[in-house]
Amino acid sequence: MQFQTLFQPALERPVVAALLGAGEFGLSLIAQARRMRGLDITAAFDLDPARVSAALTEMGVPHRRCASRAEAEAARTAGAVALCERMEDLLALPLDMVVEATGHAEAAAAHATAAIKAGIGVAMVSKEAECVVGPALARRAAAAGVPYTLVDGDQPALLVGLVSWARLLGLPIVAAGKSSEYDFVIDPATEEVSWLERRAPAKGMMRHWQLGREVAATVAARAELLASLPLRTVPDFCEMTLVANATGILPDREDFHAPLARTVELPDIYGPREAGGVLSAPGKLDVFNVLRRPDETSFAGGVYVVVELADTRTGALFAGKGIPVSADRRRALIYNPSHLLGVEAPVSILAAGRLKHSVLGPDYAQRVDLLGRATQDLPAGHELRIEGNRHAVPGIDPLLRPTAAPGPEAPLPYYMAVGRRLRRAVPAGTVLTRDMVEAPADSLLWRLRDEQDAMR
Repeated sequence: MQFQTLFQPALERPVVAALLGAGEFGLSLIAQARRMRGLDITAAFDLDPARVSAALTEMGVPHRRCASRAEAEAARTAGAVALCERMEDLLALPLDMVVEATGHAEAAAAHATAAIKAGIGVAMVSKEAECVVGPALARRAAAAGVPYTLVDGDQPALLVGLVSWARLLGLPIVAAGKSSEYDFVIDPATEEVSWLERRAPAKGMMRHWQLGREVAATVAARAELLASLPLRTVPDFCEMTLVANATGILPDREDFHAPLARTVELPDIYGPREAGGVLSAPGKLDVFNVLRRPDETSFAGGVYVVVELADTRTGALFAGKGIPVSADRRRALIYNPSHLLGVEAPVSILAAGRLKHSVLGPDYAQRVDLLGRATQDLPAGHELRIEGNRHAVPGIDPLLRPTAAPGPEAPLPYYMAVGRRLRRAVPAGTVLTRDMVEAPADSLLWRLRDEQDAMR
């Protein structure tokens, strides 16, 4: 594809956008926009403007703190990023798109709703809101005649794009998914495995380095050896919720298989059981954890599809080219090992802002929900509070299930539960439902979900 030709409309008339939430994703987007034609980031909003101002100063980005619409207009005229203290001042600026990257479910829902009402398109990075009310927001945007899209640079959009590419080519998808955010790196000499700053002994792991013919047994043995490290995290479940809702590809297990796997093994692991793999049937969504040596390439946070090939001749051809294929030459791995955050996000923003093209298709719907299940007895009044940067709520494990009919006993989406208190005691093993959690007095997120459920 010739991208410069495709995006000529944006090169001739740049997309004017504002950033909502200037974390690592947002700051990388601002930096990249300044290096390219076609995208102008003219304003930003963040709850910590002093931090953002310091970061922009370090990056050499001209900006001004703005306490009014007039100050924001003046900053824009001067060629500086208007760092607005109030959302209403930002939304009053001439904008084609806002990029919602706060990572806060309630705030993201409110920001997207306000932008759509103001006639501004939305590029949604905040998966925390999207996994709960994404279809409702997309529907509102369509009714208002403004674009709404997920954003390349994050795994959901990249995987949706890879799936659509495979489908266009007529490649049957056996499995699709992503790698967890951080690799599990083994020292072959000591059999110690590092994951982020943590280290864990894994004596005997090298005996299971080769997958062998007993795939399920090898996968189980590896998981047992690294039981002290997390193989499942909330963000992975959240991202795969978006993919399932956008593509219709559903998980094989509500907690994922989440195998520890070397990249070259995926075509064998992600085969149907009758072919020696772990899947109950072809066409499933899953997350895996990369197991590699220090000298091997990372796949951290990358996306993949395992596809069925037309014949074993094609499989042999691919194997000769170094493409990972299954031992029987019937399946191949196609993958993108990188997600480049704001560096590649402009592609989606330009596509939405000038071509009216969304990563999301017309059949986008709430097919699955990210839910929470108690891992211990929780007392009445207990607050479901996120701790750490992996969005984990102590005492709650994530899972994905098909979206249930609405009602007081319906399972409650994870990000509607966080920050709330339990109305009654919840025994271990129980999936949280609406009637177990204190409903907020006034929550746009909850209202949007009710609106979405009413339209099923």
